[in-house]
Amino acid sequence: MVTEAARKSLLKVKIMDFITSMAILPLLFGCVGVFGLFKLLQRVRMKAYLRNAVVVITGATSGLGRECARVFYAAGAKLVLCGRNQEALEELTKELSASLATQVQTHKPYTVTFDLTDPGAIVAATAEILQCFGHVDVLINNAGISYRGTIVDTTTDVDKKVMETNYFGPIALTKALLPSMIKRRQGHVVAISSIQGKISIPFRSAYAASKHATQAFFDCLRAEMEQYEIEVTVISPGYIHTNLSLNAVTADGSTYGVMDKSTAQGRSPAEVARDVLAAVGKKKKDVILGDLLPSLAIYLRTLAPGLFFSLMASRARKERKSKTS
Repeated sequence: MVTEAARKSLLKVKIMDFITSMAILPLLFGCVGVFGLFKLLQRVRMKAYLRNAVVVITGATSGLGRECARVFYAAGAKLVLCGRNQEALEELTKELSASLATQVQTHKPYTVTFDLTDPGAIVAATAEILQCFGHVDVLINNAGISYRGTIVDTTTDVDKKVMETNYFGPIALTKALLPSMIKRRQGHVVAISSIQGKISIPFRSAYAASKHATQAFFDCLRAEMEQYEIEVTVISPGYIHTNLSLNAVTADGSTYGVMDKSTAQGRSPAEVARDVLAAVGKKKKDVILGDLLPSLAIYLRTLAPGLFFSLMASRARKERKSKTS
């Protein structure tokens, strides 16, 4: 039989459980409410940050650059679209101007045609860019070229070509626009890098080298620009379903012309563009937009380098075997 003392003790426990649960629930709901309010304020700040901001996008005629143009235009940004193909830029401008799926005031984009690998063209393009709206709030260095080939077969000219497009061109444009940002003590520089700017995989040497250089340069820039209140964001996507591999340069300088399986199975450029928009709006410093395996590989390279190197060597053997079979 249960004694009177045991019953009272059990009753006390139930009462304490009830009081505790009643105390926890408001606290739990309060935390959820605070988190929801924080996310709401974050979205409001992001929209305000991008609305009417002057955003320059390089490589805007295709792939990720084109999708970035769409999402930043819909966010109410004042766009300056850059690329080598004037006809494609004008076509994109018409498409954006005709789009109605936006809830904010939009602005007719400007276009500036130039080749990032031409230093002289960058100087002239910078002046033209600044003439569009008088200043630049956000520079998105998106233009780039990919590469496929073995190191021993790749000419130095090919290495230089990839570096000119992916590294020297973007940093030259960034350096040209920085003085106006510093003068205003306002600006945001974005570099679209790659997971391969953090780890290197076989038969991508020139591309990985250019992206490692990009990561290093913009990390340094971030530290140096802090005193001027200029933001720097490096975004490292994984594979994106674009024509990047089709247009990749090979060891002898010819066009690769093949849609890799990994590229074909990559994320849609529209989805990645939305992530870029969010990263810029939230002023993030360094963003990895990759699946689980690439993200784990980055940590593996740091925490267990021996294992990472063995896995890359195994990958090289498999790729080499598949190409010779």
